Formats: sequence, C-alpha cells, structure tokens
Amino acid sequence: MTERKIKTAIFGGSGYGGSELLRILLFHPNVELVLVTANEHAGKPVAAVHKNLLGLTELSFVTAPDDLSVLPDIDIAFFALPHGQALSLMPQLPADVKAIDLSGDFRIDDADVFKQFYKLDHVGDLQKDFVYGLTETNREAIRSSRFIANPGCFATAALLALAPAVKSGLLTGKIIVDAKTGSSGSGAKAAANTHHPQRMNSFYAYKPFQHQHLPEIDQHLKTVGEFNSELVFMTHSLPVSRGIFASCYLETTVNLSNEDVANLYQDFYQDAFFVRIVEGSPDINWVKNTNFCDLATHSDGKRIAVFSAIDNLVKGAAGQAVQNMNLMFGLDEKIGLIFTGGNP
Repeated sequence: MTERKIKTAIFGGSGYGGSELLRILLFHPNVELVLVTANEHAGKPVAAVHKNLLGLTELSFVTAPDDLSVLPDIDIAFFALPHGQALSLMPQLPADVKAIDLSGDFRIDDADVFKQFYKLDHVGDLQKDFVYGLTETNREAIRSSRFIANPGCFATAALLALAPAVKSGLLTGKIIVDAKTGSSGSGAKAAANTHHPQRMNSFYAYKPFQHQHLPEIDQHLKTVGEFNSELVFMTHSLPVSRGIFASCYLETTVNLSNEDVANLYQDFYQDAFFVRIVEGSPDINWVKNTNFCDLATHSDGKRIAVFSAIDNLVKGAAGQAVQNMNLMFGLDEKIGLIFTGGNP
C-alpha cells in the first residue's frame, strides 16, 4: 500500500475520456493531480470546459511540453489522446514514470496488423514493454508493469463475455459478437456520421469486418486459452449517449445447461468485484457511469448466448485505467471506483 499521494498527469484532458479520468481521479484518496493538458484549451480552468466539475477543482489546462523530460515530478501519466499521438510521446517519458495509454497505439503486438487497422507504424521497440490492461484476465502482469495498453471499449465488453468460455476449452465453430455502442464512443468532436442528432433516432452498422478492436480481441483471447475459432465481430451505432451492449453467440463441444454455464462464469469471476453475473439480460442503465460489467448467460444445449453491458467511458476506458493504476501502485483495485449507476 502506497502512503504518499500518487502524483498524476493527464495528457488530453478535454475529451470524454479525459473528462472521466478527471471525474474519478479528483476524488481518488491516493491521487494528487499535478498536470492536465489540452492544447486548444490551454490556460482555461478545467471546470470551464467540463461544467460538471464546477466548484470541484481549481486546476487549469496547460499545453503539453514538447520535451517530456522537463515534466514536473510525477509518478504516472494517463494518455487520453487521439490514436497516433502517444506513439511519439511515450518514448520521451522519464524512466521512473509509469504510463497508461487509453488509445489504440500500443494494443496490437503485430506491426503489420497494427498498420492494417490503424494506418500507423509502430515506433521503436517500446511495444514489447506494454502489458494489455484487461484487469480481470491480466491482473498479475499489470501489477508489475510500467506501461499499460488500456483495452478498447468494445474489446472490454466482448473479452469479459468470452474469456470464461475460451478458458474452458469447450468451444467449437465460430464465435459471433454483435455489439452496439452509444454516441459518446465517437468522441467529443462531432462528425457527420457520429454526431448525436444524426444517431439519436437511427440505428446502423459500421466498419463491418474492419473495426480496429477486432484484432485486439483475437490477440488477447489467444492468451486466455487455446483459441482457434473464427471470430465474427460486428459493431452498430446505438441511439443513446453512453453504454455498450454486446451479444455473443458460441457453440460448445458438449451439452451445457443454463446452470452449467452460469457456474462456469461465476467461478471464473469469483474474485472480480466489477463483473456481475445477472439473470435474464444486463441493461446499460444499470452500469452507466460505473466501472461494472454486467453479464448474463443462456444455454440451449451446445449453443450459448452471453450478453455483456458496460459504460464505454468508465469500464471501457477511464475506470478500467484507474483500476489498473491501483494495481500498479499496490492499492486495492476498487479504490476510487465505488459508485453506482442511477435508477432509473
């Protein structure tokens, strides 16, 4: 257990991911926020940009330094920047500073696959130092790591739904993941096809067979168990602001009852506070603004359906990042993350 405050910096504090990091870390009992960057808002009070934080912080945004070796004394840096920006910044970090990247820059080990899905090149050999930060399946590696590649939001929802079944070794055939996300997953800046007024009364699929979270799901499942299944991953625009709902369809080599599958998942997640096994179906309203992932399982003999619901900005981004930070500094992973959703 660390005694002094963890001196923390956030790079990219003006977007939705940065906003959630601020909301969580400002009230984390073991954290002192030292630096929050947002180049286009430099000099503005944080609460002038994030009105929900009015009266809760006196921090102001600053411009990120060109040379990170001149950073003030910090213990950890969170990078909540667009894809590609952390690639050049991360190698500049002082050797005693830990980092968690919330973008996709360090999630994919294979450089060719990374370029295919992100249209970017790996920089140097830093990729080998990153640990994939799906807390519930990679907890021990995260504890001893310096660099964390925080999972994507879709990947988090899908992997938590699939990991127990993959670990069981009972799967056969293809896996189908049908996932939907709210508009906040597209970021704070509106674009023609992601702006909420365009999405709020509509429903459509996007990036079929090409979503950038597909290779990280496949890559991490291979570390969970023997995984050779074909993965079909489809994403859709959900007409809500927050939340991801993933429907996952699996086939098994043996007949499993509903109770068999439920027990399999309960056993796998028995020490995972933030994964809840629910009856019937999860509901994104139950997990919005929280770090919980709710799962429900159903079986029809050799066919299994697993439903997964998370908040894309918390468990799918900032909350999971803080959960990982807690482990990296020897803290209980729940610290600073105990808050419930609303009802209704």
